Amino acid sequence: MSTIWKPSVTVAAIIARDDRFLMIEEETEDGVRINQPAGHLDPDETLQQAVIRETLEETAHDFTPTELIGTYLSRYVSPKTGEQVTYLRFAFSGELGQLHQRALDHGILRTVWMSHAELLASQERHRSPLVMQCVNDYLAGQRAPLSLLYTHPSALDISITKSNSEHN
Repeated sequence: MSTIWKPSVTVAAIIARDDRFLMIEEETEDGVRINQPAGHLDPDETLQQAVIRETLEETAHDFTPTELIGTYLSRYVSPKTGEQVTYLRFAFSGELGQLHQRALDHGILRTVWMSHAELLASQERHRSPLVMQCVNDYLAGQRAPLSLLYTHPSALDISITKSNSEHN
């Protein structure tokens, strides 16, 4: 029986206001890093639900995705462990909503608004090279409608998924 390779699916929110981008600073095993509000797709959620959830958890703000900036494939190799992980990232732009009084996700140190120049000057601290690529694609006007993304209902219902896996 062969092993099927699977990338880690992640989402990111590209949020711009007054020529600045909402970023987070987070503690990682490689030190403090800069990233967009981003994280993993969880079971039983759509890509849009994931980016809404991750933005709330990491910034305490509501977020409404309106467009897909792009999809990105990259490999990360931890300098400390040598572990390799391939990521498939879906980046969204949208509207920043209400700020809630809640703690930020574990490991998130703070949110910060950064200009393009500040992001360029801090690339050695970026969580991934995709941080800058997503910002550059956003600034270049790269946009796709959310209608390109489809989630079949079976992906949102664990009982259906379990039933299907028993028959495969």
